[in-house]
Amino acid sequence: MSDWKVLAIHYGTAVRPVGELGLEAGDPHDAPGRIEYFVWLIRRGERLILVDTGFSPQEAERRGRTMLIHPVEALRQLGISASSITDVVITHLHYDHAGNLADFPEALFHLQDREMAYGTGRCMCHDRLRRPFAVDAVVDAVRLTFTGRMRFHDGNGEIVEGLTIHLVGGHSKGLQVVRLDDGDEVVVIASDALHFQRYLEHDDVFPLFADYADVLEGYRTLRELSGPSGVLVPGHDPAVLTGFRSLSPDLAFAKVLR
Repeated sequence: MSDWKVLAIHYGTAVRPVGELGLEAGDPHDAPGRIEYFVWLIRRGERLILVDTGFSPQEAERRGRTMLIHPVEALRQLGISASSITDVVITHLHYDHAGNLADFPEALFHLQDREMAYGTGRCMCHDRLRRPFAVDAVVDAVRLTFTGRMRFHDGNGEIVEGLTIHLVGGHSKGLQVVRLDDGDEVVVIASDALHFQRYLEHDDVFPLFADYADVLEGYRTLRELSGPSGVLVPGHDPAVLTGFRSLSPDLAFAKVLR
C-alpha cells in the first residue's frame, strides 16, 4: 500500500427518492438519485493529512444516511490509527464534513476564519441556512479552538510544502478546497465547491448555498487550480467510485487519486 499519495475514502451513501426538490423545502441531499460521501487522506512527507471527517453515526441515523464504514475504522483498515493523523483540514462545517472531530486526538485542525464566524453567527438563526450544520460538530470545533488545536486561516494558505488551501466560499461562507502539487501531478480536492463533475459543463449549482455567485466563481477557481492536466475531484460524485482504482480488492472503499 505504499504507492499512494492521495486517497478518497468512501464512507457513506444515500439513494435519494424520486421527486423534484425546491430550494426552500427539505434537505437538498434528498433530491433524486445517488449521493456518495467521502473523506480524503493525503500523505506528504511525515505528515498524514485528513481532509474532512465525515458525518457521525448519530447524524447518519437522524438524517437517513447510510454509513458504510466509520472513517476511523476505514483508517484502521488502512493501517493508520486516528492518533497518527497529524492534520485535519475542515473544508467547511456541514454535518457530513465535520462530524467525528473529537476522534483525532493528536491532530492540528485547519479552518477558515469566516467558516467559524458563519457557523456560530447570526446566519444560524435561519432554518434554511443552519440545516446542513450539526450543532454537535460546530461545538466540537469550538472546543478545539479553546484547547489550542485549531489553526485559523484568512484566505489561501499552505499546510506543508506543496499542499495548499484555497478559500472559495459559495456553498458555505468559508468553504476551502485543497490542492496538492507534488512536482509530478496536481490533485485538487474540491469537496463541496463541486458536488458533481457534470456541474462544470453548464454551471449547475447544488441547491444549497450561502452565495450563488460565489459558487459559480468557485468553478473558475477550480479550473485554474487544477490546470489543463490536474486531477479535479468532486465532493459527492458516484463517478469517483468507477473513475479511480481501488487500493486493493480488500480495501475497495479507498480510491487512489494519486
